[in-house]
Amino acid sequence: MLMNLQLKQYQDEKVEELKNKINELLELDGSKLCIFEAPTGSGKTIMVGEFLKRLVNPLDREDEKQFSVIWISVRDLHNQSKKSLEKNFENVFCYSHFEDLQNNIIGKNEILFLNWEKIYNQDRIYIRDNEKGKNLSHIIENTKQTGREIILIVDESHHTNLGPNATKVRADISAKITLEVSATPIFHDPDGHIKVHFEKVVAEGMIKKEVAINPEFEKLKVDGKSSREMVIEATIEKQKKLLKYYKDEGSDVNPLVLIQLPNLQKGINDLDKDVLTDVQKILKRKYDITEDNERLAIWLADNKTPNLVNIEKSTNDVEVLIFKQAIALGWDCPRAQILVIFRETESKVFLLQTVGRIMRMPEYHHYQGHPELNKAYVFTNIGVNEIKLGDEIAKEYFTIQEAKRNDKVYKDLSLPSIHFIRQREKTRLSGEFSKIFMDIAEKLNLKNKLNIKKNEISKEIIVNGKIINIDKARTIEHSIMNYHSPDVEIQMYYDLFCKASTGEFAPFDSMDRIKSALNKFFTRVMGFENDDPAFYKVILNPDNIGKVNEALTTAREEYKRTVVAQDEEREMESLVWNLPKIISYNSNYKARSCKKSIMVPYYSRYTNNNQTTLFGGYGEDSKVETDFINYLDNANKVEWWFKNGRGEANYFAVPYVDKYGKSSAFYVDFVVYLKNGEVWLLDTKKGQTAESAKERAEGLAKYIKDQKKKGKKLFGGIVIPVDGRWRYNDDEKYEYNSNELKDWKFLDLN
Repeated sequence: MLMNLQLKQYQDEKVEELKNKINELLELDGSKLCIFEAPTGSGKTIMVGEFLKRLVNPLDREDEKQFSVIWISVRDLHNQSKKSLEKNFENVFCYSHFEDLQNNIIGKNEILFLNWEKIYNQDRIYIRDNEKGKNLSHIIENTKQTGREIILIVDESHHTNLGPNATKVRADISAKITLEVSATPIFHDPDGHIKVHFEKVVAEGMIKKEVAINPEFEKLKVDGKSSREMVIEATIEKQKKLLKYYKDEGSDVNPLVLIQLPNLQKGINDLDKDVLTDVQKILKRKYDITEDNERLAIWLADNKTPNLVNIEKSTNDVEVLIFKQAIALGWDCPRAQILVIFRETESKVFLLQTVGRIMRMPEYHHYQGHPELNKAYVFTNIGVNEIKLGDEIAKEYFTIQEAKRNDKVYKDLSLPSIHFIRQREKTRLSGEFSKIFMDIAEKLNLKNKLNIKKNEISKEIIVNGKIINIDKARTIEHSIMNYHSPDVEIQMYYDLFCKASTGEFAPFDSMDRIKSALNKFFTRVMGFENDDPAFYKVILNPDNIGKVNEALTTAREEYKRTVVAQDEEREMESLVWNLPKIISYNSNYKARSCKKSIMVPYYSRYTNNNQTTLFGGYGEDSKVETDFINYLDNANKVEWWFKNGRGEANYFAVPYVDKYGKSSAFYVDFVVYLKNGEVWLLDTKKGQTAESAKERAEGLAKYIKDQKKKGKKLFGGIVIPVDGRWRYNDDEKYEYNSNELKDWKFLDLN
């Protein structure tokens, strides 16, 4: 990465500071944790390698300590780190994968590189004994027997450092020193914290000064072009200008454009290929950029072009690289300067690690004559309200936060609970779905709810956006432009909507059933022609999309209850339930301040602005639940409360028989423990949800009655808000009439 490993001044200073801090921690008893915080693009791998080199140097060690190192990274980053260290510290360390180790031991100055996902995945490759008797626990034990200190490096630690698996990894290894390396560390109160400041990295020319998003995009002529074509046009024009500026500076750098394809679900290969084909056609027709003349390279799982070799070199002829997720983390190509992200990416986010690939300066200094060269560029047709900042995909797949049970006040409840184990289920929609959807649409009066007057799909696209520090950014300075999607783009968005509307059913097999149901409704009920793009616009209209999505969701649920239920076999498992000790959450949850939640902190689900998105899905818990939480938090008799989850064995459920005669599980909203030892099982409802709660309410009443006979101090039922008070129904024969609530008792927990 750095020519002849001439460290920048900030790198040299921080490496020395890190070495001194680790030597200080080595003198203390027990295992110690140190954070090494360094911005994306600052050269973290090189700095950690140089730190290890200085740490193990016997000429600098008076204590004669010896070291073995374990280096853990996510995805393929451990291999990339290994290659980088082998190249830059060729004769300093022995570099090994798990299978390379000799005699079940990590040698002196040997670095063992491990992939995080394989440590505790289903195969438990490193944990179980293999045919050679190797497993990680034995290797660590053998290494410690030699008297060497184990240094654990956790690279990109913000992906892995919370949750039970990460805690178990660190506990099992029990290294003398754990060094967590990240641009955005999460750990608090470590034993040491060395920070490389963003301003120093920029000042020494290692990374670009800012990220410009769609600069001067509003000046482009639309002329019926798709937004994808407009993005590519702006991108190639910028690439040409940058190439000229490099030549003016006397540099032979050939700036590289990265085009990220949508990360569509497996099974939607046709849509995926359509995007690739469209991009290739535009590049060939307008700019003569093709695979044949080697100006275009492709890096996909099933399509890698030969010209990927040496693509990182500054003078390489490739101008455009098309990829998906492969290079999002760790890939080092300093000439990469422009990133294209298309609107149809499923997550609709700027991924920090992807943007990080265009942040390095190609020659490790800024250019005085052409400040445009000191910027990275993102071109996208993502709307301003769809942009988030953060590595959201990683946050979805890795636990980033957890709530712990407050055992200072909790005593085991040991309540009987049930859980259904699914043996098999239908995975695709059948032709019966159309009939079910038509019935649901009629019940919901969908025809009269839809706005059919507005027939243009207008989009606000971000222009002239700017990010300075991608690791800390939470907002983007920007302007907006309005853009009307042409029919070709409407068709694509409609396909994506239908794909997303398949829910838990296999998209590839079920998309056409969704389309058939919508086509049937809009031709027979709404009076449109078959597959008329005009009704696609009606569906995609922001006024309508949530209503259509609601009807499709309700129809899928009805399909599961009727069609799927006929063929689905489920085994009911009886459990003795106590509150889970730890609940893990992804980034779709935020901590709330709740005084009496038994889980600390309390996390609730959210989405931005509580709005439905293009592909459906609502945000925070219902208002009645939020109000009830506030009530419980301020109720004098309440010791603690627990907001129950759904569908998993670690959540509480009572048995009941649904209206179709099928055994089911009712996951009651709240478990409330009073100071007098009573346990209340309460489920909040309002309006229509209270009307439809009969079977679940009666199942809960029966459960409470049965448990009382066995000595449990149980109470509860369905609870509703009425005129500023809470009332509940615990009758064995449940009835709800908003005009007649004489059988509903007042809930008094104050």
